[in-house]
Amino acid sequence: MSVRVIIGSQWGDEGKGKIVDHLSENVQHVVRYQGGANAGHTIKFDGKTYVLHLIPSGIFHPNTSCIIGNGVVIDPEKLLEEIKMVASKGAHPERQLKVSAAAHIILPYHKQMDQAREKSVGDAAIGTTGRGIGPAYIHKTARTGLRVMDLTEPETLKKKLVYLLEEINIQLKYLYKLPEIALNPLLDQLNLWGEQLKPYICDTSDLLHKAYEQNESILLEGAQGALLDLDHGTYPFVTSSSPTSGGACTGTGLPPTAISKVMGISKAYCTRVGNGPFPTELHGADGDKIRQIGREFGATTGRPRRCGWLDLVALKYAIRINGINELVITKLDVLNTMKQVKVCTGYELDGTFTDVFPKSIAQLDRLKPIYQGFKGWECDISHCKKRADLPEEAQALLTFIEHETGVSIKIISTGPDRSESITDANFTA
Repeated sequence: MSVRVIIGSQWGDEGKGKIVDHLSENVQHVVRYQGGANAGHTIKFDGKTYVLHLIPSGIFHPNTSCIIGNGVVIDPEKLLEEIKMVASKGAHPERQLKVSAAAHIILPYHKQMDQAREKSVGDAAIGTTGRGIGPAYIHKTARTGLRVMDLTEPETLKKKLVYLLEEINIQLKYLYKLPEIALNPLLDQLNLWGEQLKPYICDTSDLLHKAYEQNESILLEGAQGALLDLDHGTYPFVTSSSPTSGGACTGTGLPPTAISKVMGISKAYCTRVGNGPFPTELHGADGDKIRQIGREFGATTGRPRRCGWLDLVALKYAIRINGINELVITKLDVLNTMKQVKVCTGYELDGTFTDVFPKSIAQLDRLKPIYQGFKGWECDISHCKKRADLPEEAQALLTFIEHETGVSIKIISTGPDRSESITDANFTA
């Protein structure tokens, strides 16, 4: 059976939640491998919409197990709220959900630090969600973080917290001008969360290795997107983890040799939330139109997303660094009313043509995109069940994307609902 990684091929918000949900019916395990509650994966079916932040997007398929891997940073309060929400909507987290004992946890002071830092740096702000993700990963790297397993060991937790708060309170008081945190109220809260989460906690790496050895199908669900990767993204305007195929291995404990399929999710256009370079960003009517029709507002924060044309240079870069061998194009329907659709095929940098995605922010800011235009189809495509049913203009765009990237498109999303998708006849989950 396959181990497939789902990769956001842009700056996040590509529609990974819908695609994971779409595939999960025929998959035995779905695993989140990085990020935290800054992610917002949206699923729509039976006329209802659900937004998941930590629980994998397969939770609404009753026979699918959902695993939060060791690479995720977990906000216990948000996770417990989400468990309650999915249970109220008919899911069965008590038997479907498992949480890695080795995953790090987000504490209240991580959120305070995150928000205070964003305010203090002014125009240099990254544009984080303020959910404490960055500070939690900083403490993980500094080896001063707390892990889920600590919540189940009260005496060990107390010793660690006493030690940690000495340094944390100095930072809160003198660096961020915030009130210090008292030990006992926080300890009581963490112990309560530990009791509530205890039934879900296990060694998920061992669980996944046994599933792999038994030839069970596994889907690894990334958050954010490849262009936000800490190493390979538009640094410093990136996330704090590795939402790449490499991050899937470190975030789950599965080896690279286990992964056979890497599926890249790309919108038929581009969006970005927060600050940072965006070569194909549209500042006029077309960008506004895409934002409104596509409802391009953050599922986690509600912030309006910046919108632009599809950037094939950036997409090919994401394909290379992830080893993407399957493509999904989402939100093709958002372009239904456009008279012309454009895709970026290269850049002009200081008067010279390049088809290489730069690592330098200064260079990215100086890029001028080179576009190829396509005639719009100007009709509804939500009813299309096969690729051949799509208008010729839409088919021409998809064929061009495949030719330029060298990767076949396996799924096309023609609307927000679970049912509004076209799947290649030869595709297997």
